[in-house]
Order: sequence, then structure tokens, then C-alpha cells
Amino acid sequence: MNPPASSDLICFSHLRWDFVWQRPQHLLSRASRDRRVWFVEEPRETDGEPRLDVRAVSDRLSVVVPLLPAGLDPEASCRRQRELLATWWREQRFDSPLLWYYTPMALPFTRTLAAGVVVYDCMDELSLFKGAPPALRRLEMELLERADLVFTGGVSLYEAKKHQHEAVHAFPSSVDKSHFMRARSGTLAPPPDQAATPGPRVGFFGVIDERLDIELIGRLAELRPQYHFVLLGPVVKIDPASLPTASNLHYLGMKRYEELPAYLAGWDVAMLPFARNDATRYISPTKTPEYLAAGCPVVSTSITDVVHPYGTEQLARIADDPQAFAEAIDQALAEALRDPVEGIAPSRSAAHVARADAFLADLSWDRTWQGMHALVRAAARRMGRASQGRAVATAPVGTVAAGPAA
Repeated sequence: MNPPASSDLICFSHLRWDFVWQRPQHLLSRASRDRRVWFVEEPRETDGEPRLDVRAVSDRLSVVVPLLPAGLDPEASCRRQRELLATWWREQRFDSPLLWYYTPMALPFTRTLAAGVVVYDCMDELSLFKGAPPALRRLEMELLERADLVFTGGVSLYEAKKHQHEAVHAFPSSVDKSHFMRARSGTLAPPPDQAATPGPRVGFFGVIDERLDIELIGRLAELRPQYHFVLLGPVVKIDPASLPTASNLHYLGMKRYEELPAYLAGWDVAMLPFARNDATRYISPTKTPEYLAAGCPVVSTSITDVVHPYGTEQLARIADDPQAFAEAIDQALAEALRDPVEGIAPSRSAAHVARADAFLADLSWDRTWQGMHALVRAAARRMGRASQGRAVATAPVGTVAAGPAA
């Protein structure tokens, strides 16, 4: 039996459900275990009449995509989305659902929807990303005024937002340990497109965009021609022709989440070659604990949320210039040779794996969702929202909750 409509969660996201599997998918798939979840994406174009395309992902989770005619100006697009959502709202008979925002850009067409608790899960500082809409900062301020709870995707982002709302909680990147620990099993078949690549292999998975230090990657390939650098992921917002090319650079494209452990099983070192720019100032890469769960040594540029805690806990080597980064890779490989984990190829350092496992022991997406859910329930009880739907536009400033959750 499905839960009542009063327990529905409706998420408004700038990311596609079928894009790289990351924070929204981890959290909302867990939310759907005990409630219906509707994941509303940004519009796609259609040749037909405007409509909502609703696709079931599982029994309790559906993806909702507004299909709009091409060529609409922003005002007309907003009006059509508002109309489509209002009709859908009435048809579904939503009763004070939990509204969950990943993007403030959804506010103009959701202000009048009758809502229960309103959550802003701020996973990135989107206003600093390439191509960010000019209205994003203004709309984020409005969303911060109207949200009951604000969650942040990392500690540095929490520090930036904590004075902008009275109930901000840090929920840094977590990990599905059992999924990525499969990379250590020694039982996964090598992916065909990686199997022919010689070792040592240094790998990265994720979105390849303006946040990566493209020059650093090219220089690493030059400085260490004996190493092979494998990059998995879609190229977004940058010209693929701008990527460096070399015989030891391998761009293997986007992979499904289920495929990642098999690729990591063949890596000697995992890297986070992020540029140090506005777009990376507040990022907390989800892949950091995922690399560690796979047993991979990690080398990263000095991203704040990687330096602390991973660098300070000796779980990641930190280097910014190409020569220092290359030497950090050398050191990671040498450590694995001195102190190998038996039965795993490529070798992992037994001491490094032990440190990583101890650090990750209490970290899980299940635990993260449980912490968030507890705060949502407390907010609903405090504000009496269980039976009092209200428009998002009339939401008061969030009340004080119990400190940042780690």
C-alpha cells in the first residue's frame, strides 16, 4: 500500500535523475522507502502540447519532466510550468507534501503550491558555476527566507550559509560502502574498454567540466608518460576539443553507477584534479569517500573539504602544481608496493586501507538520510504542518534546530 499523500516528497532539481548518480539520487531513493517521491526535472522541448511526462523509477519514486514547446521565453516557460504543476497537484490531491529544493530557479513556478515542510538541500554554490542564471542569487535569498530547513553538501558550504538562515545543518558527502568495497573483492571482471590500458592506472570519475584543472591533467600525462590516466564521465559545459590528448590519456565516457567498482578495481591511484576557482570553492566531492571505500589511495588538489578532513587524516595526499601532484602519485604507488593488501590487484596499502575503513565506519547515506528525516519530522511537529498546508510564498523564516549534523 502506498503512503498517504500527506507524506509525499516533491523534489525540484537542476540535475537529471539519469545523469551521474550522486547526492540527490542517494538521498531520495532512501526517502522513497517509506513515502512517495516525485523528482521534478527541468523542462525538455516537445513538438506537441505542453504536458508533464511522469515515469516510474520504482514503486514509490517517479521522475516528472515538463515538456514545453521550443522557443518559449523565460516568463512563458515559467507560466506553463506553473499551470502544469497546478493541474497535476489537483489530480494527485497532494496534502501538505514535503517540498525539497536543489535549485532556487524552481521558485517562480512553485510559490503558490500548498506545502508542508520546505527543505533547501544546498549541495553546491550554483551561482558560481559556469552559465549560472543572473536571477539565481536573488532567488536563493528568497528560498532561504522561505525554507524551514537548510542542508549543505559540505562543511565549507555550511560555513558560508550558516549566517543566512536560522536552521542550517551540514551533511557532507557520504558513501555506499558495500557498493564500492566490491572493488577490493578481486572477483569483478575488468571492463573491456579499460582492460587493454597498461598500468599503473590513475583514475577519475565524475562530470568533466569547468571544475577540472585541464592544464594539470595534460601536464601530468607529460610528466609521467609511464602512467596511464583514465577519466570516466560526461563532458559538460566545456568544449571536448579543449581536453588535452596524449597516448596515456584515456577518456572512456559516462558509466553507470553499477559499473564503477569494476573500473576502480583496476586503478592504482584515484585522483581529484580539481581547479582552484570559484566553481570549486565550496565543493565537497562525493567521490572522495567512494574512492576510499574502494581501497584506492587518493591524490587531490587543495579543495577545502578534501584537505579537511581527508588530508589532515592522512587519507589523501594534497598537491596543486603538476610536479608535486605527480610526486604524490609516485608516493602513493610506492606505499602500496611496500605494504600491499594480499589478494587485491592492483595492490593497495594495507595501512591506508585500515585508516580509510576506520574513518568510514560511521559514514553512510542511510545514516545521512536518517539525520535529515529526523530534522524534517521535528520541524513538522514544531510548526504543526502535518495538517496545515500553506503556499511556499507565505513560509516564515525557519526556526532554530539542534546544531549542525555531521
